[in-house]
Amino acid sequence: MRAMRKSSREKNAEWALEVFDRAPYVTVSMTRADGTPYGLPLSLVRKGKETFYFHCAPEGEKIDCLKANPTVSLSAVSRCTPKFEEDKNNFTEYYNSAIAVGTAEFVTDEPEKTEALRLLCERFLPKYMSHFDEAIERSLERTAIVRITLTEPPVGKSKP
Repeated sequence: MRAMRKSSREKNAEWALEVFDRAPYVTVSMTRADGTPYGLPLSLVRKGKETFYFHCAPEGEKIDCLKANPTVSLSAVSRCTPKFEEDKNNFTEYYNSAIAVGTAEFVTDEPEKTEALRLLCERFLPKYMSHFDEAIERSLERTAIVRITLTEPPVGKSKP
C-alpha cells in the first residue's frame, strides 16, 4: 500500500503548532462587548492538534470578553532575530511565527480542569510537579480554565 504524502497545508499546520509550542507566550485576541479589540499575552498549552488551554481568575476583562464573543485569534512568535545584512545593506528580521483562529469555552468539568492545569504545570514548571496535587486541592474551585478549539488550521511563517 502506498503511503500518502502530507499536503503542504498539513505540513504548514504542523509546523505552526510547533511554533505555538515553543513560544513562551501566545497573544490571545478577543472582542469586548462594545466591539473593541482586546489582546494579551497568555501562557497556553496545547493538547492534540486543535485544543489549547489557559487559566485565569474566574472574573475580569478576559472572562467578560469571552462571554460576549467566544471567537479568538492566537498569535505567537517563537524566534525573532533583528539582523543587518551587510552584503545587501539591508535591515531585516528572521522569525518564526504562527496564527490561528478558534472558539473559547469555559471548562467546568473538574477532571478536564485538572488535566489542563497539569499540562500547564508540566510545560512551564515541570520540576515542581510534586506540589501539584496540593495546589489543585487548594485552588481548583477558584481557577477558571478556558479551552480554545481551533476552527481552522493554523498557519505559520518563517524567514530563516
